[in-house]
Amino acid sequence: MGRSPRTAVVVYLWSVFMSGVEVNKLLYFRVISPEDIGYLFSAAPAKDFGGDFTSSYDQIFLVPADPAEGCSELNNRETIQGQVTLVERGSCSFVQKARHVEEAGGKAVLIADNAEDNDSQYLDMVTDGSTAKPTIPTLFLLGRDGMMIKRSLQRQALPWAVISIPVNVSALASFPLKQPPWTLW
Repeated sequence: MGRSPRTAVVVYLWSVFMSGVEVNKLLYFRVISPEDIGYLFSAAPAKDFGGDFTSSYDQIFLVPADPAEGCSELNNRETIQGQVTLVERGSCSFVQKARHVEEAGGKAVLIADNAEDNDSQYLDMVTDGSTAKPTIPTLFLLGRDGMMIKRSLQRQALPWAVISIPVNVSALASFPLKQPPWTLW
């Protein structure tokens, strides 16, 4: 006898662990547009810096940073202001990246792993020892997920994706969870 979708989701949420990060410690977001990547993605919050989401955003832009690694002042500050920013891992600390996004007025930052084939290993983002800690939500995104989002935006010449964040996956139990086909969560 098969499990109902609701039972499968509950079993799944309580039993899956990924690289030291429990599933219920992950945060989820849904890409609304572009539709070719209209999936539910997971991301891991920073361990000891950054804030929590105090609001839920049904439609907010996910804007790629310029420069992509976010290690200096961002050139697209006007677009980032009040939005979520997608930054690539590398060249400077997670804290520096989050601080640059916060200074540009971003509401949150997703830091995509620069290992584009990474589809399962979440990193623990920890402070770099600096005194100035960013207060915006800071999340680690798997490399394959980040690459697919960036590739879709580039292919369609779009300046941003539209996302819903955070998404309460336990409230979606009666609906199919449409996660990326390359992700086994």
